[in-house]
Amino acid sequence: MDTQSWDYYRTFLAVLESGSLSGAARRLGLTQPTVGRHIEALERDAGQQLFTRSQRGLEPTDTARAMKPLAEAMAASADAMRRASSETRDEVSGSVRISASDVISIEVLPGILAPVMAAYPRLEFELSVSDALEDLLNRKADIALRLVEPTQAALVVRHVGKIPIGCFARKEVVARFGAPQTIDDLKAVPTIGFDRELAYVRDMMEGFPELALPDFSFRSDSNLAQLAAIRTGCGFGFCQHPLGERDPALIEVLHGQIPFQLPLWIAMHEDLRRSPRCRVVFDALVKGMSAYIRTPEASGD
Repeated sequence: MDTQSWDYYRTFLAVLESGSLSGAARRLGLTQPTVGRHIEALERDAGQQLFTRSQRGLEPTDTARAMKPLAEAMAASADAMRRASSETRDEVSGSVRISASDVISIEVLPGILAPVMAAYPRLEFELSVSDALEDLLNRKADIALRLVEPTQAALVVRHVGKIPIGCFARKEVVARFGAPQTIDDLKAVPTIGFDRELAYVRDMMEGFPELALPDFSFRSDSNLAQLAAIRTGCGFGFCQHPLGERDPALIEVLHGQIPFQLPLWIAMHEDLRRSPRCRVVFDALVKGMSAYIRTPEASGD
């Protein structure tokens, strides 16, 4: 398929996600008429309408919904081909796409990747900040940091260790309310936690039978929002222990009483094992994340 067709399908996905021609144009850096022409060309090829107009914007037809998985696979393949072609054999150069959760992406990875970029100035990074599990087999990402064990075959996987969770608050909050001595004491102070009982939230809350979601004074499903609330003094909250420990404005309470830990795996497609750029970045991530959670470097492939 030619480059023009790749562009049409990329435009198609942008319209699907944004729900409008103008939104897709802004996302792709194109003009709205260009986006419209791309969709018209695809509709001519399909012989059917792909979108209908509604009060909510452009609604995909059944044909468009059926085309979505194929378009996503094509876009992922195009991105993977671009990243692979940017690398010269035996030279650490080109682009590496990393997928990780929001907290790890924003709070941890920049400190790990900065020295890698200094050592290999021809490396480039794309960071997918998402809790969604990027599909490594379809090359939507080169390397993924996951808090659940990867189950796909044909992956190189390292179990780095477990990230401990701690309970922290600003010094002023502890001075105002006192330091809780037991988890049950958290009911008497302002607390920060989740808004909805998602699967991983249920797993975490099993370790805290004394608490329920309505007990939290500040609720958000965003881990970053919870971390910001802890840092700004909204109450006592749970966060990755290394993040709370390195903030001089925070005090840990209930030390040794928090039973929950986040297991961490780093994975990439086994075909990328021979890629100098991916091998360097993979090893740097294993080393950096091992240091972050203070465990010996993980062993494995």
